[in-house]
Amino acid sequence: MNKRPIDVTAYADTITKALRRGVFLTTRAKDKVNSMVIGWGHIGRIWERDVFIAYVRDCRFTRELLDQNPAFTVNVPLGAIDRNAFALCGTKSGRDMDKIAAAGLTLVPPDVVDVPSIKEFPLTLECRVIYREAQDATRLPAEIRKKFYTIETDDHIAYYGEIAAAYLIED
Repeated sequence: MNKRPIDVTAYADTITKALRRGVFLTTRAKDKVNSMVIGWGHIGRIWERDVFIAYVRDCRFTRELLDQNPAFTVNVPLGAIDRNAFALCGTKSGRDMDKIAAAGLTLVPPDVVDVPSIKEFPLTLECRVIYREAQDATRLPAEIRKKFYTIETDDHIAYYGEIAAAYLIED
């Protein structure tokens, strides 16, 4: 399996468009690897670094893993998507099952961080968390709170991940 390095800025539009359908955020702590589907995030530049900012609800198992190991990969599908993998990883908790195995996904060893990527979603960003910020939904307009925050204590945490490696997984 080959990993072709990419210029992340050349793929920023592809990644942003893929977020509308969903991309995978993969985490690892000790022997536990977990992936969840995210639709919120953005890619950009801050503090003279390329970053991907992911938003994870405080109650998620992914947040627990990120707090134990501040690194993640962003795994972006190119072309057709595996609806079964998206449904499973978008609705089930990694606390209760091994979603990677259940979805039939293939983990690929990382190059820089210690979180694997996913072969089936070949556009990969390996990220190290350089900043973490709890969001305060009470400061949002009422119509946004009503739509996205039905439980007052379920705010998001923004994880600013410096992009340490970016590549396409090729056979």
